Amino acid sequence: MRVVSGEFRGRRLVAPVGSTTRPTTDQAREAVFNSLSSMDVIDGAVIVDLFAGSGALGIEALSRGASRCTFVERDRAALQAIRDNLTTLKAADRSVVVAADAVGWVRSHGRVSADVVFADPPYDFDGWDELLTGLDASIVVAETGRALICPTGWTQLRARRYGRTHISILEPAAVEPAVDTPVEIP
Repeated sequence: MRVVSGEFRGRRLVAPVGSTTRPTTDQAREAVFNSLSSMDVIDGAVIVDLFAGSGALGIEALSRGASRCTFVERDRAALQAIRDNLTTLKAADRSVVVAADAVGWVRSHGRVSADVVFADPPYDFDGWDELLTGLDASIVVAETGRALICPTGWTQLRARRYGRTHISILEPAAVEPAVDTPVEIP
């Protein structure tokens, strides 16, 4: 697994040993970042990488100009892989690594604010409504094992399938402004 583009282009990333994480393929990661680049949302962005695994998505964002990234992961081997990758790339000063369950971490923060949130939970994850309710983000990139039914309050901008992986790019749904209805006084 390598960083696809940017400052760290071509640099190898270590992934945790075992089957507890599922790294996003280079092809899917490149397609996601091409979409995000066309939307001009990465340069200078604050990123949160939930269910971070090796940290490949957050590291790719840092490589492409994000200002900082918070990586949230609960698996010990994955946490070590993230720390090793950040140290090797000399990107630890732009990063925070949090050892926590992603949904619990979001819940404990009330509303997590970020420009872009990557969420790559296990494929059997069914807590999208709860997770997204706790996010105050301009863009959420959701990686799933099946097509994601867009949760209430969110609009799906793009959806693509890469083998078994489905990736959806979501934004908060526009809130219709309240319309003042004139009241007739008899």
